[in-house]
Amino acid sequence: MSYQPQFPGLFSSDQGAVPAHHHDDSHALPATPKQMQYATSLAAKTGAALPKGIGADRVALSAWIDRHKPKPLEGRFADYPSSKQVGFAERIAKLKRTQVPQECFRDKTMMSRWIDSNKPR
Repeated sequence: MSYQPQFPGLFSSDQGAVPAHHHDDSHALPATPKQMQYATSLAAKTGAALPKGIGADRVALSAWIDRHKPKPLEGRFADYPSSKQVGFAERIAKLKRTQVPQECFRDKTMMSRWIDSNKPR
C-alpha cells in the first residue's frame, strides 16, 4: 500500500503558466564573466558592437551571442572534426607514442571521445 499525498490546488488549471523570466530590468541577472568574455571576443571577430549595458542582462546577452556566433557547418563535411581537434589529437598521440584511429578523422564525436579518453591529466 502506498500513500499518495494530496496538495489541493497545486496543479489547478486556473493558475496558468508562470514565466521563468520577466523582461523587467530590475529582476534581470547580470551576465557571467565567461559570457562577457565570449561576447567580447565575438564582437572583435565579427565587428559587431555590443549594445550598451547588455552586461546587466544575462538573457539579453545570451540572445545577442546566439545571433552573432558562427553557424555550425552544414553539408558533406559537417560531421568531420575541426582542424584544431585534429591537431590536438595528433599532439596527444605523439606524446603517448600512439596513433589516432582512422575512423576518428571522419567523425567529430568519435574524435572528441578519443581526445577525452587520451588527454594527459
